[in-house]
Amino acid sequence: MRILVAGVGNVFFSDDGFGSEVARRLLADPGALPASVDVVDVGIRGMHLAYQVLDGYEVLLVVDAAPGDGGPGTLHLVEHDLGATTGDAAFDPHGMEPDAVLELVGALARGVGAGGVRRVLVLGCVPAEVGAGMGLSPPVATAVDEAVGTVGRIVAHLTEHRPFTESGDRR
Repeated sequence: MRILVAGVGNVFFSDDGFGSEVARRLLADPGALPASVDVVDVGIRGMHLAYQVLDGYEVLLVVDAAPGDGGPGTLHLVEHDLGATTGDAAFDPHGMEPDAVLELVGALARGVGAGGVRRVLVLGCVPAEVGAGMGLSPPVATAVDEAVGTVGRIVAHLTEHRPFTESGDRR
């Protein structure tokens, strides 16, 4: 099973750089994940991500700062429904928001049939600060190590074909 782990975010907006930092840490330890797993720091290049998932990946795991229950630094995992296309997402090839990327991934996956990505999981971290600035806030910086471990557990579940649901490994 080929899996693409994509760190998403803008490092110039504080905690929005969370996904990029998780990807950086994963890339620093190339033996931590199976060879069938690719890790990329997508940053804000959503259009590139949408097309990259069509390169034979069955699962896309997006790591990003995202609102959710709990305080800053809280991790949450959700599965995106590839069949749920609303047409409401703004398409901008120079800076697509995650909802637009996921909608495009769904449309492209349907367009290529069974050979496309079958699952999209989003590991989000509740941000404390997303204003202009470099560096993660303390609670989000602390969550990076936990997110790296969570990515490893998610990948293990998927590659070992063990039952896995979004209520599984999360904070």
